[in-house]
Amino acid sequence: MIDQATIDRIMDAARIEEVIGDYITLKKRGANYTACCPFHNEKTPSFSVSPARGIFKCFGCGKAGTAVTFVMAHENTTYWEALKVVAKKYGVDVKERELSPEEQQHNNDRESMMITAAYAQDYFTKTLHNHVDGKNIGMAYFAERGFTKATIDKFQLGYCLDSRAAFSNTALRDGYKKEFLVKTGLSVERNNGELIDRFFGRVIFPIHSVSGRVVGFGGRTLKSDKSVPKYVNSPESEIYHKSNTLYGIYFAKKAMMQSDKCFLVEGYTDVISMHQAGIGNAVASSGTSLTADQIRLIKRFTPNVTVLYDGDAAGIKASLRGIDMLLEEGLNVKTLLLPDGEDPDSFAKSRSVTEFTDFISQHEEDFISFKTKILLSDSKNDPIRRAEVITDMVRSIAVIPEAIPRSVYIRECSKLMEIGEDVLTGEVAKLRRKKLYDDARDAPRPREPQPTAAAGDAAPPEAVHTPSIPAFVENIFCREQERELIYLLLRFGNQSCFSVRVSAYIINEIAGEDLSFQNLVYRQIFEEYRKLLEASETVDIRRFINHPDQKICELTIDLLSQKYTLSKIWKQPDTPDLEEDRLRVEVPKAINVYKSKIVTQAIMHLQLELEGKSGEELDALLLKLGELNKVRTKLSEMLARPVF
Repeated sequence: MIDQATIDRIMDAARIEEVIGDYITLKKRGANYTACCPFHNEKTPSFSVSPARGIFKCFGCGKAGTAVTFVMAHENTTYWEALKVVAKKYGVDVKERELSPEEQQHNNDRESMMITAAYAQDYFTKTLHNHVDGKNIGMAYFAERGFTKATIDKFQLGYCLDSRAAFSNTALRDGYKKEFLVKTGLSVERNNGELIDRFFGRVIFPIHSVSGRVVGFGGRTLKSDKSVPKYVNSPESEIYHKSNTLYGIYFAKKAMMQSDKCFLVEGYTDVISMHQAGIGNAVASSGTSLTADQIRLIKRFTPNVTVLYDGDAAGIKASLRGIDMLLEEGLNVKTLLLPDGEDPDSFAKSRSVTEFTDFISQHEEDFISFKTKILLSDSKNDPIRRAEVITDMVRSIAVIPEAIPRSVYIRECSKLMEIGEDVLTGEVAKLRRKKLYDDARDAPRPREPQPTAAAGDAAPPEAVHTPSIPAFVENIFCREQERELIYLLLRFGNQSCFSVRVSAYIINEIAGEDLSFQNLVYRQIFEEYRKLLEASETVDIRRFINHPDQKICELTIDLLSQKYTLSKIWKQPDTPDLEEDRLRVEVPKAINVYKSKIVTQAIMHLQLELEGKSGEELDALLLKLGELNKVRTKLSEMLARPVF
């Protein structure tokens, strides 16, 4: 692990325009440099490099970072490896801190598993190409599927001999430990201690990580025995988690960024056939139910997804939940139903790239039209069934995070289902309110000790404290207000406010009320800042700009460089440092807006709970409601807002 002092030396030495200039052509424009973004396809340059701040930002795709994170993204490498690349360019001697025995053992074990998986892939590939059974059985199967030699080599396909321990015995003879053969799932240990191959007698599909390393395998049997599972996959391990892995993502990510679209299919052969046909932006969930982590992996490269289905109506209905999950993560979803009897594998083989893309452009449709058609196909004009379909559609629309797409889909659904738009809007709003309350109630609320001010900071006078929120109030997700407070913390944290630093004031007001940000990145920044403050450290903003966590790095740069105006407080996107008198007004105002949002939502929640209540339960709720109304009134007075 590289220590912080070495990281600081690397960052101080690096000139971002020189590092990025090694990869793309930059043009000088004023104090900055511009170029066409290397991470998405564009004709007009929107990629900007700021030497003064040491950051880059693409105003087209939103990608942002430092010299190190640029190397990470361009070279598909880790943060630590990218640091070493930049250090080498500037002749910085990299000193790594000594890992604890536990850290060293964990890293060693994980790397050993990676090496074992790479060995297995090489063994299976050589068996396919060189062994007589590999040629006659495995290669014959791939040839029957229509895979070319180039495709077989690209995806590193292989074959495991139909001998129960051929691979395991060879691996042990070559010096690979039983422990890691078992941990990776390549071998299964029997009660007597002997190993057998998990994938014996199967063709092999290696599963690659985003960076291209083999982390797991899928094996397909070639036997007709129905008692034998058709596919067997690697089990969960330290290096392979099927819930956040997509088959083909390493080979598809570049095409996904260039085309700004992802085709989501079901199986290994679907992906391989589409790539061979020239459709290089296809990935698969490998037969498992789509997960939120897999969706976020797609979203890293494009927000646009087209889900391909074959003609199996039962299978389509079973997988519709995946569409709702895609919508909930904010992706733009299209669907494509292939002709009867066709799947992505067979369809890709029988069409040219032009024919395939033309078919897609002519037949893909938005999820509302597709889902309505599928769900109404067996309703037979039954009004009860029709009402169920409408309810189902409302549930799908309600998960969409952005208001404008929701409104568009509500209008479309209204036309298709012949129901009033206002009715759908009301139902969607009701479901979203319920989810907001459920999420707030279920969200973890770690109780942290009240932070202490940094050395030299006096506690702020009691008179300037903002109103307290009653302890029974659940924290809710206030994205805009959380973002605003993090901006204040990062941008003005070291400036003075009420004779203390802005950072100390904000941290005391938020953590002191036992509130916690619901956005995980905001919460991580807040907690890291709080710990630094408690350790009496002066916080340098570069610590967050150069943070090893890419999400923190990107958010910090986004807040400092994006043309972003905070809610009615900051009028210019690049506001100069404020004097203490101004901060004394604006910082408490931002905190009060945040608290006001929480209190208002809590009041709405309590008002809904009042329905049907009586006796002592009603009295208790009314008492809580009275407390909240007093707090809301006080907050409104401080914000100079009327209470309606």
